[in-house]
Amino acid sequence: MKRNILFLSLLGLLFFFGLIFYNGLYVEKKYSTKHLIGNELPNFNLISLKDSKVFLSNDDLKDNKFTLINFFASWCAPCRKEHPYLMKLSRINSLEIYGINFKDKKKQAQSFLKKNGNPYKKIGLDYDGSQSINLGAYAVPETILVNNLNKILLKYIGPINEDDYNEIINLIED
Repeated sequence: MKRNILFLSLLGLLFFFGLIFYNGLYVEKKYSTKHLIGNELPNFNLISLKDSKVFLSNDDLKDNKFTLINFFASWCAPCRKEHPYLMKLSRINSLEIYGINFKDKKKQAQSFLKKNGNPYKKIGLDYDGSQSINLGAYAVPETILVNNLNKILLKYIGPINEDDYNEIINLIED
């Protein structure tokens, strides 16, 4: 009798964990951001990395034909991996790149940019990550491409790679 109860308990646990595993594989992710494509970028307002009296907001983006918003942190290894692509993209005249420093310390962010180069026209600080979440970014690196109407054209989760770089170039050169 005890053996049957133990067997049924183990079978129940196995079924329970199997169900959790199945849901993790096949249910849409909680933080999916596909729905953002085609929508307007939400309003935001962040203190600048350079000067606490200056802000980064939607107003900074309105005169740009295309704007790339990159969420990064000095402690983020994938951010270092994508950084050379951001440096290359920063040389394109029709594209402005803005950074949002995610849950980082100001001095570490400044040191990271001094060491690796600064591709950003302006950088906003998001110490607690709340503004990033409002913009649809839940981790770093993430990158959003918007047009002059503030419409989200592309969104990348994870580091930008060669294919992403080419996709951005092709889109802004059309």
